[in-house]
Amino acid sequence: MVDDGNKVTAEVRETFGKGAARKLRASGKIPAVLYGHGINPQHLALPTHQIGLIIRKANAVLKLSIGGKNQLALVRDVQKDPVKQAIEHLDLIVIRQGERVHVDVPIHIEGEVAAGMSLGLEATTISLEAEATHIPEFLVTNIEGAEEGTQIFARDIELPPGIALVTEGDVLVVKVTAAAEINLGETDVSAELGEEAEADGDQADSADGQGSDADKNAAE
Repeated sequence: MVDDGNKVTAEVRETFGKGAARKLRASGKIPAVLYGHGINPQHLALPTHQIGLIIRKANAVLKLSIGGKNQLALVRDVQKDPVKQAIEHLDLIVIRQGERVHVDVPIHIEGEVAAGMSLGLEATTISLEAEATHIPEFLVTNIEGAEEGTQIFARDIELPPGIALVTEGDVLVVKVTAAAEINLGETDVSAELGEEAEADGDQADSADGQGSDADKNAAE
């Protein structure tokens, strides 16, 4: 089901180019293109604030209202300013109720590995085939108490009913290894510093002694 908060009123754009896009963004709207299913690409303007909230979730599905007609669309790509991270453009694909699509879904890790172990996340997403209006927001894998040598592959991650794995099953997602130890060697740093200080002191005493002998000779 499409969340009611994902119902978006879209305006058809009549002007194009970088200048037109800047003016559009300045007015609180985002340029977008809708394509797929053999339709001619539609150039749209969407409300910036609402879209910013919706796309916090991966693979968001929008229920667009375009000129009074409803159209389901999957957010396929989000382009952002590399510095400000402001949304600059969206690519949307037309979807239909009950249609199955291929999507990349994020993996969330739950739990903590055993003491002294280190967690390696080898893949942050896996590809799935899912009904367009029932795409999971994320998939969960639990690593609580995992010991050295633990490996979790794509095939090991539990999928919701009706979801099929597209990523190869033997793709490594998580591995657990022994935490790296910092070896300072056998040198005692504090002792080393102490020896240096002592050597400096001896040099200073020697210099003072030489100075005193010189003074004594001059006085004589």
